[in-house]
Amino acid sequence: MTQRIATHVPQHRGPAAWNVILGTPPAPRIAERDCSTDFVIIGAGFAGLAAARRLTQLAPDASVVVLDAGRIAEGAAGRNSGFMIDLPHELTSEDYAGAGDDQAVISLNRQAQSFAKDAVDDYGIDGNFFDPAGKINGAASQHAHLHNQSYAKHLTHLGETWQMLDAKQMAEITGSQHYLSGLYTPGTVMLQPAGFVRGMAAGLQRQNVTIYEDTPVTALRRAAPGWIVETPKATLTAGKVILTVNGHLQSFGFEQNRLMQLFLFAVMTKELSADELRLIGGQPRWGVTPSDPMGTTMRRIDTGQGGNRIIVRTCASLRPGMKASAADMCRAEAVMRRKFDQRFPQAAGMPMDHRWAGHLCLSLNGVAVMRELDQNLFSGCVQNGLGTARGTLTGIAAAELACGESSPITSYFAAEDRPKKLPPRPFQQIGANSILRFREWRAKDD
Repeated sequence: MTQRIATHVPQHRGPAAWNVILGTPPAPRIAERDCSTDFVIIGAGFAGLAAARRLTQLAPDASVVVLDAGRIAEGAAGRNSGFMIDLPHELTSEDYAGAGDDQAVISLNRQAQSFAKDAVDDYGIDGNFFDPAGKINGAASQHAHLHNQSYAKHLTHLGETWQMLDAKQMAEITGSQHYLSGLYTPGTVMLQPAGFVRGMAAGLQRQNVTIYEDTPVTALRRAAPGWIVETPKATLTAGKVILTVNGHLQSFGFEQNRLMQLFLFAVMTKELSADELRLIGGQPRWGVTPSDPMGTTMRRIDTGQGGNRIIVRTCASLRPGMKASAADMCRAEAVMRRKFDQRFPQAAGMPMDHRWAGHLCLSLNGVAVMRELDQNLFSGCVQNGLGTARGTLTGIAAAELACGESSPITSYFAAEDRPKKLPPRPFQQIGANSILRFREWRAKDD
């Protein structure tokens, strides 16, 4: 009998601020009674909820249960920057240009956006949580501006639209004199990620998908032809199981020594007063990613997305144990304070209401893990730092695979290689973090 014991459950540092600013959700529904179901989905982030929605389309009469170890939007889905990007966005590159078939990647990402937009319409999700506003790659140095020029040339080759903004235009948008230029691309959707996934979960439950929160899976046991899913208070018998747990795929014993577990860090200001808004200036909503992928992401949001606030996100740390440390958080908070003050000297020292760490999972060769892991056990994991779009896609693909369906999405992921092996852990952690620190230093102003 095959058995998979979960060795880790998600451990978060700091609250998921996107979730907090929306107010307290209803009390969680916890799995407390044994049951049988057609499908169990483990993980209720972008991938898990996309898989559930795709199952309602492909198998409308099937029973579907989604399990999450925590609360909806308290995990990684509520800890990202909220950019659902359509264009190539390869984090390990110098300027985001991909190394593979970028046309295929763009097509897939736009399918993810379309799938999400349909859910917004069908479930009545607040449009403020899904804003097709586009984004800007901000450049604060000549070196960074060259990255933007390189990426713009690549986009022209792909036939994509872009606009180069000068320093004055960047200041008019952001209120900051920090940026020399910016590369605007119109296709990114700016999410309030917690609002979006909370809306997805609510809509799925109205479609009779059962969602249990605060229900970690402790073990999976093969019981041909299906699986027994063990949780602290209940045992579920499922015909098919879909794992949508991103890097925690490793917690269930899969792809050992092949997944890089990273954390990025973020802070969010207090609610800005009318005087502070006038002091900062700029537009009420914008999103800036760094032209150098190891730079700093900035967002400003307004009352429709949870309040007038600015979010800063940067600093990457490799942590194979899947837990960020207090020292990681302390270092990152100091860096982000400097980054905020550097961009908004007129508001230097602005209090930060929230600070948090978010878990990412990457593979050396940039591949996902979307396949049948064992009979009737499927995976839609390893998002390579692109959880909103890539998570949506791998969730869709895993659901299709579980239903015996095929599409360009399933075909794309099925053709990917397996993640490459990593160096031994001591060398992996020391080497990777040294490279990350160097690249952060090089992008210190971006």
